[in-house]
Amino acid sequence: MRYLLLITFLFLVYNVSAQQPISITWAAKHSAKPLDGRLLLLLSNNNRTEPRFQIADGPQTQLAFGIDVENWKAGESKIITPAAFGYPIQSLAQVPHGEYYVQALLHRYETFHRNDGHTVKLPMDRGEGQQWNQAPGNLYSKPVKIRIDARLKNIIRIELTEAIPPVKEPEDTKYIKHIKIQSKLLTAFWGRPMYLGAHILLPEGWDTHPDVKYPLAIFHGHFPDDFDGFRTIPPDSTLKPDYIERFKLSGYNKIVQQEAYNFYKQWTGPHFPRVIAIEIQHANPYYDDSYAVNSANLGPYGDAITYELIPEIEKRFRGIGEGWARFMYGGSTGGWEVLAAQVFYPDQYNGCYAACPDPIDFRAYTVVDLYKDKNAYFLQSDFKKTPRPGSRNYLGHVSATLQEINYRELVLGTKSRSGQQFDIWEAVYSPVATDGYPKPIWDKRTGAIDSTVAAYWKEHYDLSYIMKRDWAKIGSKLKGKVHIYCGDMDNYYLNNAVYLTEEMLKALDNPTYDGEVDYGDRAEHCWNGDHTQPNYISRLRYHQMFIPKWAEEMKKRAPANADINSWRY
Repeated sequence: MRYLLLITFLFLVYNVSAQQPISITWAAKHSAKPLDGRLLLLLSNNNRTEPRFQIADGPQTQLAFGIDVENWKAGESKIITPAAFGYPIQSLAQVPHGEYYVQALLHRYETFHRNDGHTVKLPMDRGEGQQWNQAPGNLYSKPVKIRIDARLKNIIRIELTEAIPPVKEPEDTKYIKHIKIQSKLLTAFWGRPMYLGAHILLPEGWDTHPDVKYPLAIFHGHFPDDFDGFRTIPPDSTLKPDYIERFKLSGYNKIVQQEAYNFYKQWTGPHFPRVIAIEIQHANPYYDDSYAVNSANLGPYGDAITYELIPEIEKRFRGIGEGWARFMYGGSTGGWEVLAAQVFYPDQYNGCYAACPDPIDFRAYTVVDLYKDKNAYFLQSDFKKTPRPGSRNYLGHVSATLQEINYRELVLGTKSRSGQQFDIWEAVYSPVATDGYPKPIWDKRTGAIDSTVAAYWKEHYDLSYIMKRDWAKIGSKLKGKVHIYCGDMDNYYLNNAVYLTEEMLKALDNPTYDGEVDYGDRAEHCWNGDHTQPNYISRLRYHQMFIPKWAEEMKKRAPANADINSWRY
C-alpha cells in the first residue's frame, strides 16, 4: 500500500504522460481566407493583467506554448499537445496542477515573394513596432479561468473572438512633423510595397526663417510611436505614480514627463543649436527596426535610409543635405546602428555617438565568443554544465540565462520570427538558408554554434573587426567621428565588446582614431556618457547630451566654405 501511495503521489505531482486536450478555433468573422501564423497558448496564475502581457525574460514570467499554423480555416480546431514547445516550462505535461487564467493568440503571418526567389511567411509590422501581443489584426481570446489537471478528461475549448484594432497615426504639430515614403529599393526586394518613415522635430524659428537650411541630427533606436522625449506641456499632475523595479523608484512616469518638458524648454530656448532632429521608423517583417544596414534577409535598409529617406527629409524640411551636416546618436540597438552606418557610409555622416551598443565585437557576443566557443548556452566543461548568464543588474544578480531568453524566443516564433533580440541579430547578420529564412548562428534548442555562420557574421557585421580590416581605406574618413559609451555593469554584458573595441581602436595608426570611449561606474544599460546624473536620468537625455556636443565638435571637420553659423542659434 505504501508503494501504491508513493506512485500515486508522483503521478499527481510530476505527471508528464498525459494532459487535458486544449482545442483552439477562430471565428469566421475575422477573415474569409485561411490564416498562417504562430499560435500561442498563454497561462498565468494571476489576473493582474492579461496573460499576453506577462511573458517576460525575468523571474516573474508566466507560461507560454507555441505552434506554427498554416492554412488554418475558420472553425477548424488546433490542438495544443504536450509536444508544443513551452517557456519557461517546456511541455504542457509538466505544468503543475492548479487554476490558471488562460488566453490564446494568433500572431498572423503574411506571405512574401522576395526577389531572391524565396517565398517566406512572416509577421509584417502593422504600425505597432513588431509587438506580437499588440499587433493590429492579431486574433486573441478573452482570458478565462480554468483548471489544469491531467486527471480531468474534459476538453478545454478556446475561441479567438477578438482582434487587435489598428494603431492611430500621430498628428502633426508646430514642432513635430511626420513623413512616410515608399522605398523603391525595399519594395523591389520584398515583392510588395514597403515604407520608411520618420518623426521630425523642427528647430525653433524654422517657420520664421524660411531661407535657413539646417543640419540633420539622426536619433537611431527602436520603433518610435512619436518623437521620444519631447513634451510641450508640464507633467500631468493627475498621473498615478508607477514603480520601476529596475531603478527601485516610484513615480518614474512623472520623471519621464518632466525631462521631456525640460527638453522642450531647452529646444526652444536661446542657446540650443538649431538642427532638425529625426527618429526613423523602419520596422520590418523581422523586428521593430532594421539595424540600418543592408542584409541578405531584410534587404537594403542601409541604402534605403541613407539614399532615399534622409535626402527626402532634407528636401522637404530644408536640410543642408551634405554629409558633413549629418550626425547620428543612439543607444542599445541605436548605438550599434549609428556606429554601423558611420562605418559603412563614412562620407554620408559626420560623427556618431554610440551608447550601450549591441555587440560591436563578436568575440563578446554578450558573453559568447562566436569564434572560439562551441556552445552558446553552457560553459565548456568535461563534467560540469554551467549556464551562461543573459541579463543582470548593477550588482551582478542574474535574472535570466541565455538559454532561457532564447527559449522564450523559440516559443514566440520559429525560423527567427519571434520579433525578439537574438532573432533579429540572426536575421540581420546571417546568410539566407535554403528554406529562405536566416541561417541559425546556433541551434535554438541546444545552443550548438555553427562556425560557418559565425565566419560570415565576422566578415559582414563584426564592426570592430571590419574597422580594423578596412582602416587603410576608411580611417581618414572616420578620424574623430567615433564615440562609444557603456556602463560597466550593462544589463546585457555589452560592455565586454566595448572593451575589445576600445583596445583595437587605440592600436590603430595612420591615422589614429581620435575618438572617445567612456564607461559609467556601475551604470546599467542605456548609459550615455553623463557622469553627472544617475542612470535613470541620463538615459532620458540623449538629445540634450549629443546635439550640443556635435554642434561644437563639427567645427573641426566641416569643409572650409561650409556655413556653420546661420543655423546655429
